[in-house]
Amino acid sequence: DEGPQTGKRVQHPWSAPAGSNLPKLRLYNSLTRTKELFVPQNGNKVSWYCCGPTVYDASHMGHARSYISFDILRRILMNYFKYDVFYCMNITDIDDKIIRRARQNYLLEQYREKKPAAAQVLQDVLSARGPFQAKLAETTDPDKKQMLERLDSAVAAALGPLQGAVESKAGEADIQHLVLLEKAKDLLSDWLDAQFGSQVTENSIFSLLPKFWEGEYHNDMDALNVLPPDVLTRVSEYCPEIVDFVKKILDNDFGYESNGSVYFDTAKFATSQKHAYGKLVPEAVGDMKALQEGEGDLSVSADQLSEKRSQNDFALWKASKPGEPSWDSPWGKGRPGWHIECSAMAGSILGESMDIHGGGFDLRFPHHDNELAQSEAYFENDHWVRYFLHTGHLTIAGCKMSKSLKNFITIKDALAKNTARQLRLAFLMHSWKDTLDYSSNTMESAVHYEKFLNEFFLNVKDILRAPCDITGQFEKWEAAEMELNESFYERKAAVHAALCDNVDTRSTMEEMRALVTQSNTYIASRKSSKLQPNRMLMKSIALYLTDMLKVSESLCSIPGGCLQMETTVMPYLKVLSDFRESVRKIAREQNVTEVLQLCDVVRNDTLPELGVRLEDHEGLPTVVKLVDKETLLRERNEKKKMEDEKKNKKEEAAKKKLEQELAKLAKMKISPCDMFRSETDKYSSFDETGFPTHDVEGKDLSKGQTKKLRKLHEAQEKLHQEYLQTNQNGC
Repeated sequence: DEGPQTGKRVQHPWSAPAGSNLPKLRLYNSLTRTKELFVPQNGNKVSWYCCGPTVYDASHMGHARSYISFDILRRILMNYFKYDVFYCMNITDIDDKIIRRARQNYLLEQYREKKPAAAQVLQDVLSARGPFQAKLAETTDPDKKQMLERLDSAVAAALGPLQGAVESKAGEADIQHLVLLEKAKDLLSDWLDAQFGSQVTENSIFSLLPKFWEGEYHNDMDALNVLPPDVLTRVSEYCPEIVDFVKKILDNDFGYESNGSVYFDTAKFATSQKHAYGKLVPEAVGDMKALQEGEGDLSVSADQLSEKRSQNDFALWKASKPGEPSWDSPWGKGRPGWHIECSAMAGSILGESMDIHGGGFDLRFPHHDNELAQSEAYFENDHWVRYFLHTGHLTIAGCKMSKSLKNFITIKDALAKNTARQLRLAFLMHSWKDTLDYSSNTMESAVHYEKFLNEFFLNVKDILRAPCDITGQFEKWEAAEMELNESFYERKAAVHAALCDNVDTRSTMEEMRALVTQSNTYIASRKSSKLQPNRMLMKSIALYLTDMLKVSESLCSIPGGCLQMETTVMPYLKVLSDFRESVRKIAREQNVTEVLQLCDVVRNDTLPELGVRLEDHEGLPTVVKLVDKETLLRERNEKKKMEDEKKNKKEEAAKKKLEQELAKLAKMKISPCDMFRSETDKYSSFDETGFPTHDVEGKDLSKGQTKKLRKLHEAQEKLHQEYLQTNQNGC
């Protein structure tokens, strides 16, 4: 009988791991005022429109606040989250501010070309000052009033010398009137515009100003390393599309024509079942000040306001007045309203709905609320924008920044003080949606962070340069490596969570700082034990940090130039460093201080001029680092400054000590018999020991006064005895 047959062996059942829920990207959506899960409408593609600048003056740090922040967000969505972003931005080159500024510049230039005599300039400025001071008296906003007062004071200071020169017919009048012309150009511009502005009718006059400042804006963005948009739209190029957009809103019965202008009917829109007005800031609906600012300085006269059915209604198309550029339309010559431009241009490029719309916090109402209303009236939907992102305000050392108040720092001024990378690091160290204070403290933090990272990268490069064969680069991991690696992965997870949490770059930067700090501690521990840090682990950490910095285009520079140059020069620098170390060793053994001093000169003076830093470590090889020359020279100057300050403090302390000793010696020389006799303004009589008995009025001293003076007398007696004992021949 055969035994029972054994069955065929089969694989053991496998169970899938439970896994964990990874965080997903959430963005703070102004439409809900909360962080919402980000879900693009069309797969991986993200359509994004951003409000661009109104180009009538130099770009300032307020612009940088929005455009650097959006550039960081855009790059992180593209480079970290791997979205396919299609980015559109506009240029506002037709606007009330542009029209007024272009007219004023043109009229002031004409005035200057006429070369008016000093007496004429004086008379005109006095005439212009009248309405200006009336405007100053009516101004209630404290910041604006302060700005106007400063301007008036500057004009007053320049008026006096010219008046004196004109009255005395002195030759200085020709110089003084040029000074006044410069100081009073804002007053004169307003005055000339009030008189002759309506006569400026050539459209080209209104295009030259924005064309120039648009060029300057692009130069500034390039200097800040801000990616250009995929599509750039200009209002002046989209007037036919804007006219068609307005027509469709009228056809949909959400607008009305009045005296050649077209207005949006907010009441009708708000009461329609499919729509809601004021989605972003419903509490601001009816805010007359905000609404009038949205309409523009040239569009809020009593006649124009009376054309509207409701004060909440806003212009889609404005009938042009004399002195304003104009385009043909079914309603007569006119120009686009401010809000309509973004709707028409974004609609032309991105269609009936976009994923993201971005802009500054102060654009929420009325600009963005009006954009939403007119676009949803045009497309007959309620989702023109899915996610509205608004960047926070920028303050300057805690104060409000405003171009109209002449309280702003241009981007060029900012770049003269700090690099584009340092500015970007400062922005990364703050939340994109909160107020950022641009101050010396903010920038010092960014500069310190940049230096902190650069030093880490230099140290890792030095570790990786140590001679090693191909197999020797893989070293055994001990407890220290395991601990650092575990922390490394924890930091990476924390960075991912932070970026998913509304792109929290501030927390991301802190996690990266913590990772570098832990790595530095590990490196220092290994070196103190005369051991090399683990190459592959340090390389992995450095590459991760490099990739994260590349994501937002804030990679710290490869110190000393490109990698190719470093590869070429480093072998020669290593030979020089080793030779210097050998010379130092012999000089120390032979006690040849002159040679040691020369070695220090090479390290401290010669090589920094070439962008090379040597770091001597007791018992370890000298570290060679390529760092840009400017950084090294700045470090050297700072070190010298600190040494000089330390030396000066030491000298001051020694001087003070000497003065105290001399004062004490002088005091010791005084006999207790004489110490009070010179104080005749306090005392009138003394006993035989020189102790005062009566005050200056001849009255007896009180017990309290006598007790206090007796203590001083006894202390002086001890000091004097000490002096006599020290100087035995003096009595």
